[in-house]
Amino acid sequence: MTTAQQPSPWPALWAMMLGFFMILVDSTIVSVAIPAISEGLDATYNEVIWVNSAYLLAYAVPLLITGRMGDRYGPRTIYLIGLALFTLASLLCGLASSAAALIAARALQGLGGAMVTPQSMSVMIRTFSPTQRGSAMGVWGATAGLATVTGPLLGGVLTDAGGWPWIFFVNVPVGILGIALAWKFVPRLEQTNRSFDWVGTVLSAIGMFCLVFGIQEAERFGWDWRFWALLLAGAAAMAVFIRWQSRRGDDALVPLRLFANRNFALASVTIATVGFAISTFAIPWMIYVQTVQEYSPTRAALLVLPSGVVSFFLSPQIGKLTNTLDPKPFAIAGLLTASFAIGMGAVIADPAIDPRWMYLSSVFYGVGNAMIWGPLSMVATRNLERQLAGAGSSVYNTTRQIGAVIGSAAVAAMMSAQLRANLGDGAAQAGGGRFAGPLPPVLHEPFAQAMSSTIWLPFGVLVAGAALACCFDKTESWKS
Repeated sequence: MTTAQQPSPWPALWAMMLGFFMILVDSTIVSVAIPAISEGLDATYNEVIWVNSAYLLAYAVPLLITGRMGDRYGPRTIYLIGLALFTLASLLCGLASSAAALIAARALQGLGGAMVTPQSMSVMIRTFSPTQRGSAMGVWGATAGLATVTGPLLGGVLTDAGGWPWIFFVNVPVGILGIALAWKFVPRLEQTNRSFDWVGTVLSAIGMFCLVFGIQEAERFGWDWRFWALLLAGAAAMAVFIRWQSRRGDDALVPLRLFANRNFALASVTIATVGFAISTFAIPWMIYVQTVQEYSPTRAALLVLPSGVVSFFLSPQIGKLTNTLDPKPFAIAGLLTASFAIGMGAVIADPAIDPRWMYLSSVFYGVGNAMIWGPLSMVATRNLERQLAGAGSSVYNTTRQIGAVIGSAAVAAMMSAQLRANLGDGAAQAGGGRFAGPLPPVLHEPFAQAMSSTIWLPFGVLVAGAALACCFDKTESWKS
């Protein structure tokens, strides 16, 4: 039995959190290095945005498949393969000598990340009892919250110290350590799905790719027929996919009875708003503070350090509380607090305001993060059957990443539109669309206004997530 092989689930959780942390860090680490990558590779604004978007695209598309692969072939096996692929891709990213090579390597990174992420939650659901799961989710939430702010900070330090390639090289020794720890501590769990839905795999891959790629490229396509063709093709493929899933029962790639659980369905949509806001908020802010306020990458990233510290220490405590208390109020409070912090960021993106006010905003952001990740995951998974752990983890993480992809595309489009509106076509495209050094003082105010207006977008989306969280059913505690 699995319990005999691994009496305590905690060593496995801590081992997997190292890989999970590294995957999430790489979702945000590029944001602070955008100017350096643009200059170092002579890359345009759109090319540098694609360095981030390629990762998110390759991460989001396979998630429905990779979680179910864990059920079929064992989460330990898929986790180890994914982490090895991610580590190799990180080395290739650091060695890239052109924007195209970097984008391709980032896509490979994303694929590795897609294999790792669902397994961490699946193993957690299957190895922790319901009375322990809140504490485990607290650790998971602390890892996620810390990773989202560690990315910009670590990116700033490494970019200043050794250049942008080191934001990728640092993953190599960490990845090797993560593989060794997972090999030793992650147990071999029973395969809960003896067949694999290959038809569903093909349909979901086609549908997800068309939808995600169409959304990402909408601005570049000028919202023309190519965007609508991809959107319609993706919707059609997903409609056929859902019809096929309804015939497969529990052998489906996505068993539809998952969505009979109201809280799982609502939490999966809510986490998409979190993915949208968390993955995009830092991009316009970091561009603003480096371009207008002329902060170095490290100095810019230090502004968000308090959020990581607060989130890291507060998340486990929130997790313990949700072992016995309804996680719904925590999730709502966290979403609203993080929204407030993002709104503060939009207000202080002003040349007349000292950027160090971001320290205060960052504290609120950390408190919000601590109450989002763990409690929201508890709402989604507390009543989830163990045989559906892989599928549930896939769906939950897929919607989060779809939110991140849509957010990346939406923020890129919003920044482009706001730069044109505030600076004019000529000024906005100065330098061929590259971030190459400080702006002339006369452009500080309009550039700041463009970035500030962009930041209000993730603010609004996260507020919508808080409104959706109010619709959760009360989650029964396990105290009794």
